Amino acid sequence: MQEWMLSFVDQFGYLGIFLLIFIENVFPPIPSEAVLLFGGALTVTTAMNIPGTVAAATAGSLAGAIVLYAFGRIFQADRLKKLFAGKFGDITHLRPEHVEKAEAWFRRYEGKAVLICRCIPVVRSIISIPAGFAKMPMLRFLILTILGSTVWNIILTCIGAALGTAWERAMPYFDSYTHIATIVIIVLAAAAAVFYLLRKRKGKKTP
Repeated sequence: MQEWMLSFVDQFGYLGIFLLIFIENVFPPIPSEAVLLFGGALTVTTAMNIPGTVAAATAGSLAGAIVLYAFGRIFQADRLKKLFAGKFGDITHLRPEHVEKAEAWFRRYEGKAVLICRCIPVVRSIISIPAGFAKMPMLRFLILTILGSTVWNIILTCIGAALGTAWERAMPYFDSYTHIATIVIIVLAAAAAVFYLLRKRKGKKTP
């Protein structure tokens, strides 16, 4: 899949980056790291430049985030979990537990979650769904998504540009980051859930 994506970006430039990053936001398993690192490398060897690459990637991130935000506004959490538990989940590679993790993050951090999670694999996409559940004001959601996505896109594009044709050397580091971030998310989500339950139980005991 990675070779096909890189060929797509090489052929279509900014449009290719926009489309792949959009798809990555809706179907998380597509590695945005490879797309952006390669896009950054192309700014050294082609007429593409860093601002254009970042802008195309951020536009793709925003478009994908809006789709998932709309999902959250239209569907309730329970309905989405059932949807992701079936064939639709197999197609999108999204699972009910992804929704639960994003919910836990959003309950705890709300606006900060949208901003911070744009730099965390898997949750960077899913966080848009609980934002839709909570009916976060659209303008605020868009601003936070743009800010978080831009930071992530600048970092990866600049690393790709700095490495040039050796951009693939950075991939193992981002793979490790993905694994570490996933573990941290699971731990924090579990801690948030425990804290929420203890607080709720304590509230019931208070006369």
